Amino acid sequence: MVHALERLVVRHTHRLPVPTAVGRDGAGGGAVAARRFDAALMSVGFKLSAELLEELSGRAPETVVALAARTLDTVREIVGDHVRHNVYFVDFPAHVPDTLDFWRERVAEALGDEKSRAGVLEQLSDGAVDLLTLPSYGTYRHTYADLLAAHDELIAAAGDRITVLHLAGAPDDEAAALYLALAGSVTPLGEDDLKDLAVLAGHCVDGPQPETIPVRESRAVVNRARLAAGADLLLDTVTDVLRLACALSGGDVTLREPTRFRALSRPVRRAVLAGLDAVVAAAPAKLADVAAHREPWKRLGERLHPHEYPRWPHAAEVFAVARGERRARSFDSLVEERLGRNDVTGAAELLTAAPGRLFRALDRLLRTADGPERREAVLAAAERAAPHVAGRVVLSLREHVQNRADGGAKQRVFVNRTGGAWVTADTRPPLPEDVRERLLALLDDETRRRLPAPGHLVVDPAVLDVALPLSGRATAAGLGVLPRGSVSPVDGELLRFFMYWKQTRRSTDYDLSALILDADYETVTWLSYTTLTALEGEHSGDITNAPDGASEFINLRLGAVRGTFLVPQVDIYSGEDFEQVDESFFGYMLRDAEQAGRPFEPRTVRMKSDLRGPGRVALPLAFQRDDDGRWHARWLHLHLRGQPSANRVEENRVSVAVLLRGLLARTPLTVRHLTELMADTATTTSLWDGEAAAPWDEGTVPDGPVTYIGLERPAGLPAGARVLTPENLRDLIPS
Repeated sequence: MVHALERLVVRHTHRLPVPTAVGRDGAGGGAVAARRFDAALMSVGFKLSAELLEELSGRAPETVVALAARTLDTVREIVGDHVRHNVYFVDFPAHVPDTLDFWRERVAEALGDEKSRAGVLEQLSDGAVDLLTLPSYGTYRHTYADLLAAHDELIAAAGDRITVLHLAGAPDDEAAALYLALAGSVTPLGEDDLKDLAVLAGHCVDGPQPETIPVRESRAVVNRARLAAGADLLLDTVTDVLRLACALSGGDVTLREPTRFRALSRPVRRAVLAGLDAVVAAAPAKLADVAAHREPWKRLGERLHPHEYPRWPHAAEVFAVARGERRARSFDSLVEERLGRNDVTGAAELLTAAPGRLFRALDRLLRTADGPERREAVLAAAERAAPHVAGRVVLSLREHVQNRADGGAKQRVFVNRTGGAWVTADTRPPLPEDVRERLLALLDDETRRRLPAPGHLVVDPAVLDVALPLSGRATAAGLGVLPRGSVSPVDGELLRFFMYWKQTRRSTDYDLSALILDADYETVTWLSYTTLTALEGEHSGDITNAPDGASEFINLRLGAVRGTFLVPQVDIYSGEDFEQVDESFFGYMLRDAEQAGRPFEPRTVRMKSDLRGPGRVALPLAFQRDDDGRWHARWLHLHLRGQPSANRVEENRVSVAVLLRGLLARTPLTVRHLTELMADTATTTSLWDGEAAAPWDEGTVPDGPVTYIGLERPAGLPAGARVLTPENLRDLIPS
């Protein structure tokens, strides 16, 4: 268990816990092992901080070696180096053939094979050949050892990625801190973070707990651990109980997908029903929430058998409402009733009892309100409710309002919780400018009031265009991944996409493609298995089955790209989807032209993210060239529904262009917005990328608190500094 916790800490914080059970070696016997550990880490783009290297040098050699083995396994998986990345063309990107020539060669080989000749001749007589029936198409024709022999060693370059691992405390202390951070997060966690929280909650159930668990999904995960340990449950709505039941059955605590409830033991049934009874007894009006999830409640009732427990009559009322035997009007129906009577003022006043819902409905209320008096009443209700609204809702509304200016985007882009996206025309009238400006001022004042005083605020300029992580679902798990809407610079001559997948039960074919669009979002060209070469670069070849895992690559010379946008995508041609495969991930590397090396070199990986989502086409990010010729990554984390099979870049290029145009017309709320608000109360604000000397004069380290916000933790910060990087940027969101 300790090793599992150590792994979680490394992945989430890029800090390495050092075991406390083994004492220090006063002779410094671990120095050689520590230096070897550091060298091995550098081969995959990681490095020990000076403080961590010094600490390990004083430990026993066997302790360092064991820690190094575990850590190397962890960081290799983080960067995607835990698997063997082979390619169809052994010396890729050199000597990739023309697509039609390659296909003709495969047909000729098949005709020369006695086993396949008759079938190919029959297909030729019909005028077309299915590539998937050719014996030499879609499967590796050489071993991984052959691949290594065909490539020179990677030449080290100053631009290679180096991710520093910093010294952490004891594993239990670090695990407890990570648990408090995840459980107390004010923004919803992603799927992977929820799984990690479940592990940590079970380990930390008897330790310190966060003051509040604001996110309901997180609360359900923690409640499952508390129930197993016999601790009191944290419940204040009937839906909290439903989420807990989903967690107990291994289902979806977000309630997006139906859960097949398992049979529950009698002690668990008693605990769940007792908790449900207490919630309803304390506030009978909460029965109104049942209607939103009527069917799940009915199915859960079949497992809980509430009729067997007459001592909890209030719990039985929940299931009576679900069955329609008792009426409990929902809050939303009361609001809709007032709006149906054109009583906008009454609807707004009613919604002040649910401040979060008021803020989510504010645009509609202001559009519906006819006349300045009614709009004033709605704005007054918003001002009274503002102090009681969650910080992420305040910021979400701020992002929405800044994009509602007259003459703004003419399209609406909808992105659901799982990354599914679609675009439609925006037929809403714009908000009056005076109303919009007043709302922006209200939201900024409320955010500024909640932000803690940062003391000396130090900001890496590279983080300013990172979108605020208002939801963990807007970011995939991985390395170097930023929230949806973020913009980050891309520096290098060669851009190389990579994709890996390993099927679980049935033959699965994923295809890596790259679409190139001009400034008007018109197609210039693409690279895929149907277009292996173009002026811009090369495709590594099509692999059509992955029982042992398979990889595909696209190599691009950025200076040769004829368009404005590069949009990589992963298309499911056949087989298992992104949720079914054993593993799948996407990423990109940056290199100088003379670096050589294997198709996959971990030191050059800038980003690697897991591929998870409901669609059949994944769009992790896009690349855009600005007017000065510089390239930037724009983070998408989106999925298109696609077709059940045979998805190809040629078939979805129009949908991708329309979606990209709609997304780029919106302005996300970024770190820049919060740092500007924080600067109002900072004692000093400095810009610092960590490369030069510290942002204060030598010998004048600030006495008070220091808050650093950047892409990575730099050396030279004073002890006790608050550090915010992409790994914990959610902590920047005020509660």
